[in-house]
Amino acid sequence: MRTEDGVVLSQTESVCPECLVRIPALRVAVGQDVYLAKTCPAHGHFRTVIWRGDPLYASWARPKIPCHPSAPLTPADKGCPFDCGLCPEHRQQTCTALLEVTQRCDLRCSHCFADSRARGHADPDLTAVRSWYEVLSSSGHSCNIQLSGGEPTLRDDLPEVAALGRAMGFRFIQLNTNGLRLARDPAYVERLKEAGLASVFLQFDGVNDAPYTALRGRPLFQAKVQAIRHCRQQDLGVILVPTLVPGVNIDEIGAIIRFAIENIPVVRGVHFQPVSYFGRFPLPPLDADRITVPEVMRHVEGQTSGLMKADDFAPPGCENALCSFHGNFVLMPNGAVKALTRYVPANGCCRPERAEDGASKTREFVAQHWSVPKVEQSPPEPTQWSLGDWDVLVERSRTHMLCVSGMAFQDAWNMDLARLRDCCIHTVAPDGRLIPFCAYNLSSGRGRALYRQGV
Repeated sequence: MRTEDGVVLSQTESVCPECLVRIPALRVAVGQDVYLAKTCPAHGHFRTVIWRGDPLYASWARPKIPCHPSAPLTPADKGCPFDCGLCPEHRQQTCTALLEVTQRCDLRCSHCFADSRARGHADPDLTAVRSWYEVLSSSGHSCNIQLSGGEPTLRDDLPEVAALGRAMGFRFIQLNTNGLRLARDPAYVERLKEAGLASVFLQFDGVNDAPYTALRGRPLFQAKVQAIRHCRQQDLGVILVPTLVPGVNIDEIGAIIRFAIENIPVVRGVHFQPVSYFGRFPLPPLDADRITVPEVMRHVEGQTSGLMKADDFAPPGCENALCSFHGNFVLMPNGAVKALTRYVPANGCCRPERAEDGASKTREFVAQHWSVPKVEQSPPEPTQWSLGDWDVLVERSRTHMLCVSGMAFQDAWNMDLARLRDCCIHTVAPDGRLIPFCAYNLSSGRGRALYRQGV
């Protein structure tokens, strides 16, 4: 069926960007691009781009058999996205749980999911944090933990927060940080490592100061380098996390990947985040203000001169296929990069995977590969290897793998509730409910949040 917005591919539901009321929506194609189109009776028509070009939208699929919560914390009453807790209609387990241990921050970024400020609510005490860990333990399966905020390193007792999680059985704990304290306080980094921290999710927008000045308000590149240096000293794995904003740092994609390769094995991966518009952002977005998942993959290929190709990336096995991409690469002794993943277009014959299996595999992969590898003995010298042999690739995949991925979070303009119900990244709300990340951070064009408390 054709409408004024394009050729209708399918129907879904979304929310109005102005009032957050749930409304019907259509996925419509215009050539190789796909848009989400919807109309609010009170605020009119909206159309937002969600996919541009190759790999084609219809081919980027990975069907799953849903896994509903075994112990839902809230009933399905008002309908998605208003019953999060998780409710019985959610379709995926928790892969990563975010614990917001502070709302304070030492930066005032132009784009911020949490709209964090220098001052805010009092930090939750260890008793409250313990209750959050207990909620996660009672969910019936383990999950990975990310300590987030605000800026978590403003807490002097953050090592105690991490140690508490380890003592309660959570074996992979990661820190989401801007890295400023890690850069200036190596003793703090050592305390975090001793407490059981495994990985650092480091805000990293480019390899020069221009993107930081534009997005973070001041030059920060050398602070990022120093933070990575201190993590290397403590064998803490680092994932570089660029927020990709058109007109600011799209042309930094290749340089960021080259920087990551040069800093293997302490740098374990790059996780691109195309800008989304919730929390704090300068102005309501136009389509020109967005970069979509396939565009990021094509930029990776173009800006690395084919060192990594778009076909080297695959849809996720955990969250909804339209949310992300991932590829795993091995740096060989001669400087070559070998891809371990490969994109296979959906052809209708692939068997659906159980959602819980995808979540389990993702949790295990992240825990294993986002930490610095343990090297029990010195590897052979490169001259002893016959490059291209299977044993070389196996050995290097253990010590010199780089994970390159991207996650497209949803905001009020491009929210697809079918995708939201497949979310596996959940924020623990102050009252203990588990809220899908995009729902927790969802805010209207006027700044009204659906779940997040004012900060």
